[in-house]
Amino acid sequence: MRKIRAGFVGFGEINTPREMIDSRCAEAMRLLEEQGIELVCTEPVSDDFEGKDVARAQAELAAGADFDLLVVCVAGWIPSHAVIAVIDRFRHKPMLLWGLSGWNEGDHFVTTADQAGTTALRKPMKDLGYTFKYVVNRMDCPVPMDSIMSYARAARAAAMLRGARIGQMGYRDMRLYGTLYDGVSLRSKIGPEVEFFEMLEMAQTIEKLDPAEVDALADNVRQRWTFVKDPQPGTVENAVRLYLAVKRKVAERGYEAISLIDVDGVKKLMEFAPAGVFMLLHEEDDICTIPENDTMGSVTQLITRYLTGQVGAYLEFYEFSAKGALMGVPDYVPTEIVDGPVTVMPTAFGEFGEGLLNVSKLKTGRVTLARFSSTGDRYSLHMTTADAVAPRPWEEAGWTPPAPQLPSLEINFDCNTDNFIQNVSGQHYIISYGEHAEAFADLCGILGVELIST
Repeated sequence: MRKIRAGFVGFGEINTPREMIDSRCAEAMRLLEEQGIELVCTEPVSDDFEGKDVARAQAELAAGADFDLLVVCVAGWIPSHAVIAVIDRFRHKPMLLWGLSGWNEGDHFVTTADQAGTTALRKPMKDLGYTFKYVVNRMDCPVPMDSIMSYARAARAAAMLRGARIGQMGYRDMRLYGTLYDGVSLRSKIGPEVEFFEMLEMAQTIEKLDPAEVDALADNVRQRWTFVKDPQPGTVENAVRLYLAVKRKVAERGYEAISLIDVDGVKKLMEFAPAGVFMLLHEEDDICTIPENDTMGSVTQLITRYLTGQVGAYLEFYEFSAKGALMGVPDYVPTEIVDGPVTVMPTAFGEFGEGLLNVSKLKTGRVTLARFSSTGDRYSLHMTTADAVAPRPWEEAGWTPPAPQLPSLEINFDCNTDNFIQNVSGQHYIISYGEHAEAFADLCGILGVELIST
Protein backbone atom coordinates (compact mmCIF):
# COMPACT_ATOMS: atom_id res chain seq x y z
CA MET A 1 0.00 0.00 0.00
CA ARG A 2 1.05 3.55 -0.57
CA LYS A 3 2.34 5.70 2.26
CA ILE A 4 0.05 7.87 4.35
CA ARG A 5 0.14 11.51 3.21
CA ALA A 6 -0.59 14.23 5.74
CA GLY A 7 -0.67 18.01 5.71
CA PHE A 8 0.97 19.48 8.79
CA VAL A 9 0.52 22.90 10.34
CA GLY A 10 1.65 23.96 13.80
CA PHE A 11 0.29 26.83 15.90
CA GLY A 12 1.56 29.04 18.71
CA GLU A 13 0.70 32.51 19.96
CA ILE A 14 2.77 35.43 18.70
CA ASN A 15 3.98 36.29 22.22
CA THR A 16 5.36 32.80 22.87
CA PRO A 17 9.10 32.57 22.02
CA ARG A 18 9.14 31.46 18.39
CA GLU A 19 12.06 29.07 18.86
CA MET A 20 9.96 27.05 21.33
CA ILE A 21 7.10 26.67 18.88
CA ASP A 22 9.43 25.90 15.96
CA SER A 23 11.46 23.25 17.77
CA ARG A 24 8.45 21.44 19.21
CA CYS A 25 6.61 21.39 15.88
CA ALA A 26 9.78 20.10 14.22
CA GLU A 27 9.92 17.27 16.78
CA ALA A 28 6.28 16.42 16.12
CA MET A 29 6.98 16.26 12.38
CA ARG A 30 9.99 14.04 13.02
CA LEU A 31 7.88 11.59 14.97
CA LEU A 32 5.33 11.38 12.15
CA GLU A 33 7.97 10.92 9.48
CA GLU A 34 9.58 8.24 11.63
CA GLN A 35 6.29 6.33 11.28
CA GLY A 36 6.55 6.55 7.49
CA ILE A 37 4.10 9.41 6.94
CA GLU A 38 4.82 11.76 4.02
CA LEU A 39 4.24 15.35 5.13
CA VAL A 40 3.14 18.46 3.29
CA CYS A 41 4.42 21.10 5.71
CA THR A 42 4.18 24.79 6.34
CA GLU A 43 5.93 26.79 9.05
CA PRO A 44 4.07 27.33 12.34
CA VAL A 45 1.30 29.89 12.35
CA SER A 46 0.88 32.68 14.89
CA ASP A 47 -1.94 35.16 15.43
CA ASP A 48 0.00 38.06 13.91
CA PHE A 49 -2.24 41.10 13.48
CA GLU A 50 -1.85 41.33 9.69
CA GLY A 51 -2.59 37.63 9.18
CA LYS A 52 0.54 36.97 7.14
CA ASP A 53 1.15 33.57 8.74
CA VAL A 54 -2.42 32.49 8.02
CA ALA A 55 -2.21 33.52 4.35
CA ARG A 56 1.14 31.82 3.88
CA ALA A 57 -0.01 28.57 5.49
CA GLN A 58 -3.22 28.51 3.44
CA ALA A 59 -1.30 28.87 0.19
CA GLU A 60 1.41 26.34 1.02
CA LEU A 61 -1.01 23.67 2.22
CA ALA A 62 -3.33 24.23 -0.73
CA ALA A 63 -0.42 23.73 -3.11
CA GLY A 64 0.09 20.23 -1.75
CA ALA A 65 -3.50 19.45 -0.82
CA ASP A 66 -3.49 15.88 -2.10
CA PHE A 67 -3.12 14.53 1.42
CA ASP A 68 -5.19 12.07 3.41
CA LEU A 69 -5.51 14.11 6.58
CA LEU A 70 -4.50 17.46 8.03
CA VAL A 71 -2.54 17.44 11.28
CA VAL A 72 -3.44 20.52 13.33
CA CYS A 73 -0.58 20.64 15.82
CA VAL A 74 -1.07 23.03 18.73
CA ALA A 75 2.29 23.78 20.33
CA GLY A 76 1.06 26.55 22.64
CA TRP A 77 -1.85 28.82 23.37
CA ILE A 78 -3.33 30.19 20.16
CA PRO A 79 -6.52 32.23 19.65
CA SER A 80 -8.99 29.98 17.84
CA HIS A 81 -9.62 32.39 14.97
CA ALA A 82 -6.08 31.93 13.62
CA VAL A 83 -6.48 28.14 13.53
CA ILE A 84 -9.95 28.18 11.95
CA ALA A 85 -8.79 30.67 9.32
CA VAL A 86 -6.17 28.18 8.13
CA ILE A 87 -8.00 24.88 8.39
CA ASP A 88 -11.49 25.81 7.22
CA ARG A 89 -10.32 25.63 3.62
CA PHE A 90 -9.65 21.92 4.25
CA ARG A 91 -12.89 21.13 6.06
CA HIS A 92 -13.48 18.27 3.58
CA LYS A 93 -10.38 16.50 4.91
CA PRO A 94 -10.16 14.42 8.09
CA MET A 95 -8.16 16.34 10.72
CA LEU A 96 -6.08 15.38 13.72
CA LEU A 97 -6.23 18.00 16.48
CA TRP A 98 -3.00 17.25 18.34
CA GLY A 99 -2.04 19.14 21.48
CA LEU A 100 1.61 18.91 22.51
CA SER A 101 2.83 19.07 26.10
CA GLY A 102 5.45 20.98 28.09
CA TRP A 103 8.82 19.76 29.30
CA ASN A 104 10.91 19.41 32.41
CA GLU A 105 13.62 21.98 32.86
CA GLY A 106 15.77 21.26 35.87
CA ASP A 107 13.52 20.85 38.90
CA HIS A 108 10.40 22.38 37.38
CA PHE A 109 7.97 21.95 34.48
CA VAL A 110 7.58 24.44 31.62
CA THR A 111 4.39 24.74 29.56
CA THR A 112 3.26 26.93 26.69
CA ALA A 113 -0.41 26.23 27.53
CA ASP A 114 -0.89 23.84 24.62
CA GLN A 115 -4.10 22.40 26.04
CA ALA A 116 -5.55 25.84 26.60
CA GLY A 117 -5.35 26.09 22.82
CA THR A 118 -6.82 22.64 22.09
CA THR A 119 -9.64 22.84 24.61
CA ALA A 120 -10.65 26.19 23.15
CA LEU A 121 -10.78 24.54 19.72
CA ARG A 122 -12.40 21.13 20.20
CA LYS A 123 -16.04 22.21 20.53
CA PRO A 124 -15.90 24.94 17.85
CA MET A 125 -14.37 22.42 15.44
CA LYS A 126 -17.16 19.98 16.23
CA ASP A 127 -19.83 22.66 15.90
CA LEU A 128 -18.36 23.76 12.57
CA GLY A 129 -18.87 20.21 11.29
CA TYR A 130 -15.25 19.20 10.90
CA THR A 131 -14.34 15.53 10.86
CA PHE A 132 -11.50 15.15 13.33
CA LYS A 133 -9.90 13.21 16.15
CA TYR A 134 -8.65 14.97 19.27
CA VAL A 135 -5.47 13.64 20.89
CA VAL A 136 -3.23 15.23 23.49
CA ASN A 137 0.24 14.61 24.84
CA ARG A 138 0.08 14.30 28.62
CA MET A 139 2.54 15.31 31.30
CA ASP A 140 5.11 12.58 32.00
CA CYS A 141 3.44 10.19 29.50
CA PRO A 142 4.57 8.79 26.14
CA VAL A 143 3.33 10.45 22.97
CA PRO A 144 0.04 8.69 21.98
CA MET A 145 1.51 7.56 18.68
CA ASP A 146 -0.63 4.42 18.42
CA SER A 147 -3.78 6.53 18.54
CA ILE A 148 -2.35 9.04 16.08
CA MET A 149 -1.34 6.32 13.63
CA SER A 150 -4.71 4.60 13.97
CA TYR A 151 -6.42 7.75 12.74
CA ALA A 152 -3.83 8.33 10.04
CA ARG A 153 -4.39 4.82 8.68
CA ALA A 154 -8.14 5.37 8.80
CA ALA A 155 -7.78 8.61 6.83
CA ARG A 156 -5.72 6.83 4.20
CA ALA A 157 -8.31 4.04 4.04
CA ALA A 158 -11.11 6.56 3.50
CA ALA A 159 -9.13 8.15 0.67
CA MET A 160 -8.34 4.79 -0.94
CA LEU A 161 -11.96 3.65 -0.77
CA ARG A 162 -12.94 6.61 -2.91
CA GLY A 163 -13.00 5.14 -6.42
CA ALA A 164 -11.74 1.66 -5.54
CA ARG A 165 -13.12 -0.93 -7.98
CA ILE A 166 -14.79 -4.18 -7.01
CA GLY A 167 -15.40 -6.74 -9.75
CA GLN A 168 -18.21 -9.28 -9.64
CA MET A 169 -18.87 -12.12 -12.04
CA GLY A 170 -22.62 -12.62 -11.95
CA TYR A 171 -25.11 -11.21 -9.49
CA ARG A 172 -26.87 -12.26 -6.28
CA ASP A 173 -25.70 -15.85 -5.95
CA MET A 174 -28.36 -18.12 -4.39
CA ARG A 175 -30.74 -15.13 -4.47
CA LEU A 176 -29.36 -14.01 -1.09
CA TYR A 177 -30.51 -10.70 0.41
CA GLY A 178 -27.57 -9.96 2.70
CA THR A 179 -25.12 -9.67 -0.18
CA LEU A 180 -27.06 -6.95 -2.00
CA TYR A 181 -26.13 -3.27 -2.08
CA ASP A 182 -27.25 0.13 -3.36
CA GLY A 183 -24.74 1.32 -5.93
CA VAL A 184 -25.46 5.03 -5.77
CA SER A 185 -25.32 5.43 -1.99
CA LEU A 186 -22.28 3.15 -1.72
CA ARG A 187 -20.41 5.23 -4.28
CA SER A 188 -21.58 8.49 -2.71
CA LYS A 189 -21.05 7.77 0.97
CA ILE A 190 -18.26 5.20 1.07
CA GLY A 191 -16.52 5.43 -2.29
CA PRO A 192 -16.12 2.08 -4.10
CA GLU A 193 -17.45 1.41 -7.57
CA VAL A 194 -18.90 -2.08 -8.15
CA GLU A 195 -18.73 -3.49 -11.70
CA PHE A 196 -20.37 -6.65 -12.98
CA PHE A 197 -19.23 -8.90 -15.79
CA GLU A 198 -20.82 -12.02 -17.24
CA MET A 199 -19.72 -15.62 -16.88
CA LEU A 200 -20.16 -15.89 -20.66
CA GLU A 201 -17.29 -13.45 -21.12
CA MET A 202 -15.07 -15.70 -19.00
CA ALA A 203 -16.16 -18.77 -20.96
CA GLN A 204 -15.27 -17.01 -24.21
CA THR A 205 -11.88 -15.96 -22.79
CA ILE A 206 -11.19 -19.54 -21.68
CA GLU A 207 -11.67 -20.74 -25.27
CA LYS A 208 -8.87 -18.41 -26.40
CA LEU A 209 -6.29 -19.39 -23.75
CA ASP A 210 -2.95 -20.83 -24.78
CA PRO A 211 -2.96 -24.51 -23.67
CA ALA A 212 0.75 -24.22 -22.86
CA GLU A 213 0.01 -21.41 -20.38
CA VAL A 214 -2.68 -23.53 -18.73
CA ASP A 215 -0.43 -26.59 -18.49
CA ALA A 216 2.49 -24.61 -17.07
CA LEU A 217 0.45 -23.08 -14.26
CA ALA A 218 -1.34 -26.37 -13.54
CA ASP A 219 2.03 -28.11 -13.14
CA ASN A 220 3.21 -25.30 -10.87
CA VAL A 221 0.07 -25.62 -8.73
CA ARG A 222 0.63 -29.34 -8.30
CA GLN A 223 4.10 -28.60 -6.97
CA ARG A 224 3.06 -25.57 -4.89
CA TRP A 225 0.19 -27.07 -2.92
CA THR A 226 0.07 -30.26 -0.85
CA PHE A 227 -2.65 -32.56 -2.19
CA VAL A 228 -4.34 -35.02 0.17
CA LYS A 229 -4.94 -37.28 -2.83
CA ASP A 230 -4.47 -37.07 -6.57
CA PRO A 231 -7.17 -35.03 -8.30
CA GLN A 232 -9.12 -36.39 -11.22
CA PRO A 233 -7.79 -35.46 -14.67
CA GLY A 234 -8.82 -31.90 -15.51
CA THR A 235 -9.71 -30.75 -11.96
CA VAL A 236 -6.64 -28.54 -11.57
CA GLU A 237 -6.89 -27.34 -15.16
CA ASN A 238 -10.52 -26.25 -14.63
CA ALA A 239 -9.43 -23.93 -11.82
CA VAL A 240 -6.44 -22.64 -13.76
CA ARG A 241 -8.45 -21.82 -16.87
CA LEU A 242 -11.08 -19.83 -15.02
CA TYR A 243 -8.38 -18.11 -12.98
CA LEU A 244 -6.50 -17.01 -16.11
CA ALA A 245 -9.72 -15.65 -17.61
CA VAL A 246 -10.61 -13.72 -14.45
CA LYS A 247 -7.01 -12.52 -14.13
CA ARG A 248 -7.28 -10.83 -17.52
CA LYS A 249 -10.46 -9.06 -16.42
CA VAL A 250 -8.83 -7.94 -13.17
CA ALA A 251 -5.88 -6.49 -15.08
CA GLU A 252 -8.15 -4.83 -17.65
CA ARG A 253 -10.36 -3.07 -15.09
CA GLY A 254 -7.96 -2.61 -12.17
CA TYR A 255 -10.08 -4.46 -9.61
CA GLU A 256 -8.83 -4.43 -6.02
CA ALA A 257 -11.43 -6.95 -4.85
CA ILE A 258 -13.43 -9.57 -6.66
CA SER A 259 -16.31 -11.97 -6.06
CA LEU A 260 -17.68 -14.75 -8.27
CA ILE A 261 -21.13 -16.29 -8.50
CA ASP A 262 -20.42 -19.59 -6.83
CA VAL A 263 -23.30 -22.01 -6.25
CA ASP A 264 -25.62 -20.77 -9.01
CA GLY A 265 -22.73 -20.08 -11.38
CA VAL A 266 -19.40 -21.87 -11.40
CA LYS A 267 -20.64 -24.98 -9.59
CA LYS A 268 -23.96 -25.25 -11.43
CA LEU A 269 -22.89 -24.25 -14.94
CA MET A 270 -19.17 -25.05 -15.07
CA GLU A 271 -19.58 -28.07 -12.79
CA PHE A 272 -16.66 -27.46 -10.45
CA ALA A 273 -16.00 -25.44 -7.30
CA PRO A 274 -14.06 -22.17 -7.73
CA ALA A 275 -11.91 -22.50 -4.58
CA GLY A 276 -8.74 -22.95 -6.61
CA VAL A 277 -9.56 -19.80 -8.60
CA PHE A 278 -9.77 -17.72 -5.43
CA MET A 279 -6.56 -19.22 -4.06
CA LEU A 280 -4.69 -18.29 -7.22
CA LEU A 281 -6.15 -14.78 -7.31
CA HIS A 282 -4.68 -14.24 -3.85
CA GLU A 283 -1.32 -15.89 -4.47
CA GLU A 284 -0.71 -14.55 -7.97
CA ASP A 285 -2.45 -11.17 -7.91
CA ASP A 286 -2.75 -10.25 -4.21
CA ILE A 287 -6.32 -8.97 -4.36
CA CYS A 288 -9.25 -9.44 -1.96
CA THR A 289 -11.56 -12.33 -2.83
CA ILE A 290 -14.87 -13.59 -1.48
CA PRO A 291 -17.50 -15.94 -2.97
CA GLU A 292 -21.24 -15.63 -3.60
CA ASN A 293 -21.41 -12.05 -4.95
CA ASP A 294 -20.96 -10.72 -1.43
CA THR A 295 -20.62 -7.01 -2.16
CA MET A 296 -20.59 -5.87 1.47
CA GLY A 297 -18.06 -8.59 2.21
CA SER A 298 -15.82 -7.16 -0.51
CA VAL A 299 -16.18 -3.65 0.92
CA THR A 300 -15.29 -4.96 4.38
CA GLN A 301 -12.24 -6.67 2.90
CA LEU A 302 -11.04 -3.44 1.31
CA ILE A 303 -11.59 -1.58 4.58
CA THR A 304 -9.65 -4.26 6.46
CA ARG A 305 -6.81 -4.27 3.96
CA TYR A 306 -6.48 -0.49 3.87
CA LEU A 307 -6.49 -0.28 7.68
CA THR A 308 -4.25 -3.24 8.51
CA GLY A 309 -2.32 -4.16 5.37
CA GLN A 310 -3.66 -7.71 5.72
CA VAL A 311 -5.49 -9.78 3.11
CA GLY A 312 -8.87 -9.61 4.88
CA ALA A 313 -9.93 -13.25 4.65
CA TYR A 314 -13.55 -14.21 5.11
CA LEU A 315 -14.91 -16.76 7.59
CA GLU A 316 -18.46 -18.08 7.85
CA PHE A 317 -20.49 -18.90 10.95
CA TYR A 318 -21.21 -22.59 11.46
CA GLU A 319 -22.14 -22.73 15.15
CA PHE A 320 -22.33 -20.42 18.16
CA SER A 321 -20.96 -21.46 21.53
CA ALA A 322 -21.11 -20.08 25.06
CA LYS A 323 -17.90 -18.12 24.42
CA GLY A 324 -18.24 -17.27 20.74
CA ALA A 325 -18.50 -19.14 17.47
CA LEU A 326 -17.14 -21.92 15.30
CA MET A 327 -16.18 -20.21 12.05
CA GLY A 328 -14.84 -21.79 8.89
CA VAL A 329 -15.07 -21.83 5.12
CA PRO A 330 -16.42 -24.50 2.75
CA ASP A 331 -13.97 -23.69 -0.02
CA TYR A 332 -10.71 -21.77 0.43
CA VAL A 333 -8.59 -19.51 2.55
CA PRO A 334 -5.80 -17.24 1.31
CA THR A 335 -2.29 -18.51 1.92
CA GLU A 336 -1.52 -15.52 4.15
CA ILE A 337 -3.58 -16.93 7.03
CA VAL A 338 -2.54 -20.58 6.63
CA ASP A 339 -0.49 -22.19 9.41
CA GLY A 340 1.83 -24.61 7.65
CA PRO A 341 1.56 -25.90 4.08
CA VAL A 342 -1.37 -25.08 1.83
CA THR A 343 -3.26 -28.36 1.83
CA VAL A 344 -5.83 -29.19 -0.82
CA MET A 345 -8.34 -32.02 -1.02
CA PRO A 346 -9.97 -32.83 -4.37
CA THR A 347 -13.57 -33.58 -3.40
CA ALA A 348 -17.21 -32.87 -4.17
CA PHE A 349 -20.19 -31.53 -2.22
CA GLY A 350 -23.70 -32.79 -2.98
CA GLU A 351 -24.35 -32.97 -6.72
CA PHE A 352 -21.52 -30.65 -7.76
CA GLY A 353 -18.52 -32.06 -9.60
CA GLU A 354 -15.05 -32.40 -8.12
CA GLY A 355 -13.26 -29.24 -7.14
CA LEU A 356 -10.27 -28.21 -5.08
CA LEU A 357 -11.13 -27.78 -1.41
CA ASN A 358 -8.58 -26.00 0.75
CA VAL A 359 -8.30 -27.93 4.04
CA SER A 360 -5.33 -26.03 5.50
CA LYS A 361 -4.95 -25.22 9.17
CA LEU A 362 -5.40 -21.56 10.11
CA LYS A 363 -3.26 -19.28 12.23
CA THR A 364 -4.50 -18.64 15.74
CA GLY A 365 -4.15 -15.66 18.10
CA ARG A 366 -5.81 -12.31 18.72
CA VAL A 367 -8.19 -11.30 15.92
CA THR A 368 -10.62 -8.56 14.95
CA LEU A 369 -13.88 -9.54 13.21
CA ALA A 370 -15.83 -7.03 11.15
CA ARG A 371 -18.78 -6.82 8.77
CA PHE A 372 -19.92 -3.76 6.83
CA SER A 373 -23.62 -3.55 5.99
CA SER A 374 -26.43 -1.20 5.04
CA THR A 375 -30.10 -0.55 5.66
CA GLY A 376 -31.26 1.50 2.71
CA ASP A 377 -28.70 4.29 2.45
CA ARG A 378 -27.58 4.04 6.10
CA TYR A 379 -24.32 2.18 6.68
CA SER A 380 -22.95 0.44 9.74
CA LEU A 381 -19.99 -1.69 10.74
CA HIS A 382 -20.30 -4.49 13.29
CA MET A 383 -17.04 -5.37 14.98
CA THR A 384 -15.54 -7.27 17.88
CA THR A 385 -12.18 -8.54 19.06
CA ALA A 386 -11.57 -12.14 20.08
CA ASP A 387 -9.15 -14.98 20.71
CA ALA A 388 -8.94 -17.46 17.84
CA VAL A 389 -7.98 -21.00 18.84
CA ALA A 390 -7.60 -24.29 16.97
CA PRO A 391 -11.01 -25.95 16.45
CA ARG A 392 -12.24 -29.25 17.85
CA PRO A 393 -12.66 -32.10 15.31
CA TRP A 394 -15.85 -31.47 13.33
CA GLU A 395 -17.37 -31.93 9.90
CA GLU A 396 -20.04 -30.41 7.68
CA ALA A 397 -22.62 -32.95 6.50
CA GLY A 398 -22.88 -33.45 2.74
CA TRP A 399 -19.26 -33.83 1.67
CA THR A 400 -18.18 -36.97 -0.15
CA PRO A 401 -16.79 -39.35 2.50
CA PRO A 402 -14.38 -39.12 4.16
CA ALA A 403 -15.69 -35.69 5.15
CA PRO A 404 -12.96 -33.04 5.27
CA GLN A 405 -11.97 -30.95 8.28
CA LEU A 406 -12.73 -27.51 6.87
CA PRO A 407 -10.36 -24.57 7.51
CA SER A 408 -11.75 -23.16 10.72
CA LEU A 409 -11.22 -21.50 14.08
CA GLU A 410 -13.08 -21.37 17.33
CA ILE A 411 -13.52 -17.67 18.01
CA ASN A 412 -13.90 -16.68 21.68
CA PHE A 413 -15.39 -13.19 21.71
CA ASP A 414 -14.24 -10.47 24.09
CA CYS A 415 -17.85 -9.25 24.10
CA ASN A 416 -21.01 -10.83 25.42
CA THR A 417 -21.94 -13.56 22.93
CA ASP A 418 -25.66 -12.78 23.13
CA ASN A 419 -24.98 -9.15 22.27
CA PHE A 420 -22.93 -10.21 19.27
CA ILE A 421 -25.59 -12.62 18.03
CA GLN A 422 -28.32 -9.98 18.27
CA ASN A 423 -26.25 -7.61 16.13
CA VAL A 424 -24.88 -10.08 13.58
CA SER A 425 -25.22 -8.69 10.06
CA GLY A 426 -24.38 -11.54 7.71
CA GLN A 427 -22.95 -15.04 7.40
CA HIS A 428 -19.54 -13.79 6.22
CA TYR A 429 -17.26 -11.80 8.55
CA ILE A 430 -13.80 -10.54 7.70
CA ILE A 431 -10.89 -11.46 9.94
CA SER A 432 -7.70 -9.57 10.65
CA TYR A 433 -5.02 -10.68 13.06
CA GLY A 434 -4.30 -8.38 15.99
CA GLU A 435 -6.45 -5.75 17.67
CA HIS A 436 -7.66 -3.05 15.28
CA ALA A 437 -10.79 -1.80 17.03
CA GLU A 438 -9.57 1.77 17.26
CA ALA A 439 -8.73 1.97 13.57
CA PHE A 440 -12.17 0.64 12.58
CA ALA A 441 -13.79 3.14 14.95
CA ASP A 442 -11.70 5.97 13.51
CA LEU A 443 -12.72 5.06 9.95
CA CYS A 444 -16.39 4.92 10.93
CA GLY A 445 -16.04 8.41 12.36
CA ILE A 446 -14.48 9.69 9.15
CA LEU A 447 -17.09 8.08 6.89
CA GLY A 448 -20.08 8.89 9.09
CA VAL A 449 -20.84 5.19 9.50
CA GLU A 450 -22.53 3.78 12.60
CA LEU A 451 -20.15 1.63 14.63
CA ILE A 452 -21.74 -1.37 16.33
CA SER A 453 -19.03 -2.50 18.72
CA THR A 454 -20.14 -5.45 20.84
